[in-house]
Amino acid sequence: MGPLDIAVNVALPAITSHFGLPLGEVQWLVICYVLVYGSLMLVCGKLGDLFGHRLVFQLGLILSAVGCAACAMAPSWPLFLWARAGQGIGTALALACGPALSTSLYSEQNRTKALAGFAAGQALASTIGPLLGGVLVQLWDWPAVYWMRVPLALATLALSPLLPSPKPDNRPFDAIGALLLAFSMTSLLLALVLSQRAVPASQPLALVTAAAWALARFVRHESRFEEPILRPSLFADARFTIPNLLSVLANLASFAILLLTPYYLINVLGLSASGAGLMIALAFVGGTAGAPLAARLVPRLGQRPTAFAGVLVVAVSLMALAWTTAGTPLPVLALLLLIEGSAYGLLVVAYTDIVTSSLARRDRGVAGALALLTRTVGVVSGAAVLSALQARGAAGQAGIDGFLTGYRFAFMAAGGGLLAALLFSCLWPRAWFGR
Repeated sequence: MGPLDIAVNVALPAITSHFGLPLGEVQWLVICYVLVYGSLMLVCGKLGDLFGHRLVFQLGLILSAVGCAACAMAPSWPLFLWARAGQGIGTALALACGPALSTSLYSEQNRTKALAGFAAGQALASTIGPLLGGVLVQLWDWPAVYWMRVPLALATLALSPLLPSPKPDNRPFDAIGALLLAFSMTSLLLALVLSQRAVPASQPLALVTAAAWALARFVRHESRFEEPILRPSLFADARFTIPNLLSVLANLASFAILLLTPYYLINVLGLSASGAGLMIALAFVGGTAGAPLAARLVPRLGQRPTAFAGVLVVAVSLMALAWTTAGTPLPVLALLLLIEGSAYGLLVVAYTDIVTSSLARRDRGVAGALALLTRTVGVVSGAAVLSALQARGAAGQAGIDGFLTGYRFAFMAAGGGLLAALLFSCLWPRAWFGR
């Protein structure tokens, strides 16, 4: 349900036309959805730990079905955005409990395999989303990208009683911590979004300040609360903090493929929109293959060396993509996208396994939600940072040559920056290679 939302990107022109929107206004369709589910992810993971992952997952499916149907039937743009926000709540509830439900079906010895299956399913949905979205919009117009997920959610809801349902935990829910965390994440994500728009610099700065204030209050509150949403002391350990930071940076850097490569494929190589979509899908095909590969490598090499290898190959692949030109053969480009996607799939599974094993079994919802949250923060950050890098690289040049210069600069900066961060993290070798 989450990755399939990529299908909406294909429908953006039709949605813009239907509601009579200026081009810049349609971005709020994505913004309000990402803000809601990104801000609530950790809180929803905690709710799953306390009240049962299956119950929270089921509530998420119901809200997702209602939200998608409301989007498809919305008579006006404001109501459409409210429906998108409701869909975001449903996504947060269901997605946050997905990893925990996956691992609950298997023994601890098979935990990595369960996480690999979850990651492979997400990568497969990301592959199908744009292709399916294009077909649905062509056949039945834009509401179809929302209607198609309603029966999927309801069918999953009908099958959900097959999932395990542990008894509710009698631990207290930290409502104050949840509000502080949600406010902090909303402010941070909105600041990242507004940094990409033509607004006064004071607005993102004020939001970053508010996010920092709320986060400081959250840390102080959680340190005193008997049963915190996420124990701040975890981040005092470099073995926990460094993989989380590198996950954010790897997702930031990898977003260059979704953000910039379509323009390169269409404007520089002259591919059709469908041809460009197929090429981009190769990165997700690689992710689908990388997830089961991680399930094989983690038991042999360990979680941390596998995650290290994933980050390393992602960084080198992005730097290699920076050298592509107007004359680069498509098979070479396809191979680079497959390699980058496979390495990313490797990283996702190994990193999620690190986070899952670092927290107590009763906090599996928070662990899975944290792994998903770092991905969201990385992607939203990438939209702002990579756009700025491309513009800086293309400064003073116009046309295709200017774009290509900026494109290469952005990819080299993204891959090189990720590699530099990885090498710097080796100052704490136990973060990657210690037992």
